[in-house]
Amino acid sequence: MKSAVLVMILLCSAVWLTAAQSGADPDAVTKVLALEHAWNQAEEQKDTKAMDAIFDNAMVVVDYDGTLRTKAEFLAKMRSETSHPQIEVTESMTARMLGTTVVVTGVYVMKGVENGKAYARRGRFIDTWAFKDGNWLCVTSQATPILH
Repeated sequence: MKSAVLVMILLCSAVWLTAAQSGADPDAVTKVLALEHAWNQAEEQKDTKAMDAIFDNAMVVVDYDGTLRTKAEFLAKMRSETSHPQIEVTESMTARMLGTTVVVTGVYVMKGVENGKAYARRGRFIDTWAFKDGNWLCVTSQATPILH
């Protein structure tokens, strides 16, 4: 019995040590989910400076319409005078940590005006976050409309 407890302690220590060596924070999932919410607020407010800070420079976005965008293209679209987001929220988010990567899935709801036309979008998303240089950065994002 004592040897089983010792083995469990050693295994737990090894897992903790591996996480510490990788630079991953034990609260990483919580931090990444908070960044997902910050993304929503930044997009509503057209705060491209905040978005720039949470996107990796090599980020790739597959937008709701299938358009492939770079970080620069996504931020330019946000800065556009023809885009006026009003509401952006996420529902049913879940996150899984895989080493120094966190994958978030969920449902998004967006409303606003683009090119003078009102829109309402609902879809599923998957975002991949990587721990780089002491920060969590979104490296890929993909959105798929839910059609009803």
